[in-house]
Amino acid sequence: MSTTAQKKLVPTRTGVVTSDKRAKTRTAVFEFQTMHPKYGKYVKNRTRLQFHDEKNESHTGDLVEISECRPVSKSKQWKLVRILDKRSVTRVQNVVSGAAEIEPAPVAAAPAAKAPAKAPAAAKAPAKKA
Repeated sequence: MSTTAQKKLVPTRTGVVTSDKRAKTRTAVFEFQTMHPKYGKYVKNRTRLQFHDEKNESHTGDLVEISECRPVSKSKQWKLVRILDKRSVTRVQNVVSGAAEIEPAPVAAAPAAKAPAKAPAAAKAPAKKA
């Protein structure tokens, strides 16, 4: 036997933070592709994971690397390893909606005046057959 202890390889993932509303808990989206078993086409998949952020360093839109750890709570089995890139909130909107780019919304003109609402028509009773 060797005298040095062998370290286990811990699974890590890289994704975008989508929620930072709770203290020390973040939610991130991870995208990956799998091959369809029958048709052979690659299909995009997404998974959402909650992870533990002890120092509350990450925020919405950040690109983060997380690793698996012992369960911290019922829903958290991942912890923050490092923040790879600080990004804006638009990146999160792109990931969540699946859009490649978000186009700026066109400036709308002032809304036109609405026509007065019509009074409800009197309901006719169905004719009885004799």
